[in-house]
Amino acid sequence: MAVLLTGVAGFIGMHVAELLLARGDAVLGLDSLNDYYDPALKRARLSRLEGRAGFEFLHADLTDRDAVLGLAAARPEISRIVHLAAQPGVRHSLVDPYAYVEANLMGHLVVLELARRLPRLDHLVYASSSSVYGGNTKLPFSESDRVDRPVSLYAATKRGGELISAAYQHIFGLPQTGLRFFTVYGPWGRPDMAPWLFAESILAGRPITLYDEGRVLRRDFTFVEDIATGVVACLDRPPAAGEGPRLLNIGNHRSEEVRRFLGLLEEALGRRATVRSAPLPATDVGETFADIEAIRDLTGFEPRTAIETGVPRFAKWFLMWKGMSPH
Repeated sequence: MAVLLTGVAGFIGMHVAELLLARGDAVLGLDSLNDYYDPALKRARLSRLEGRAGFEFLHADLTDRDAVLGLAAARPEISRIVHLAAQPGVRHSLVDPYAYVEANLMGHLVVLELARRLPRLDHLVYASSSSVYGGNTKLPFSESDRVDRPVSLYAATKRGGELISAAYQHIFGLPQTGLRFFTVYGPWGRPDMAPWLFAESILAGRPITLYDEGRVLRRDFTFVEDIATGVVACLDRPPAAGEGPRLLNIGNHRSEEVRRFLGLLEEALGRRATVRSAPLPATDVGETFADIEAIRDLTGFEPRTAIETGVPRFAKWFLMWKGMSPH
């Protein structure tokens, strides 16, 4: 099977590519290697894939229509797409809002335009986000819940991508599955996400800000290898002809206290954190919790990595990445 994987040098992208290559699929990985965070980390992820049988890398930006749409003629054998490339980060959308519209809306549209031109395409799996649930207070978050109250521009663009995909499925019969990722963590993670920021602050002796203002902050932390397994399982199950838009939560189905996650990280790193409190930003939500019945029914997806196991694995990798020895 020939798979186009966008965002291949990203955190989730690298892990999905490894699974696909391990089972013998051909993977054309596309990435812009932009500098939203250190490109050296992206190149290091990419180096784990380059040279492996079946892997090819295309350095391109999704908004480069000629480069992306040209794949329809140059690579007509592509039968499936895993579209993970995006502009991530909730708070960064306050700094550079244009990047979110360009990557998450225009980039998504270009992928859809490519998909409908590929003669053998039978499934497009794309990344959405639990952020689309916005200010919802009913837990766990279910795919049938309201998603018209985003609390960040990032969330609005991810919901916009879902709506554009629904239109393309209706008009062109394009078979798609949108996955609403919950908080993903693990080795090779992103420097802008809490686990990395926590670990870096602990090791540097800097205070960590928890946005709870006396409230309990909770997240559905999901280990990246579980996520990658779920993505591939969904990819292998294209929607039936005539099936409507498919949107699935993909998470751990456990809402964990952020303080508990931090405590496990302190233990794994062998150092205590200095914690200070601050008001919850307007772009953030207090709790996330994934209802995963739909993806479980479809694929048998069952996350297997509890934070008691996953956090030490992340910490061990983080120390290696920083060139430090475990305590």
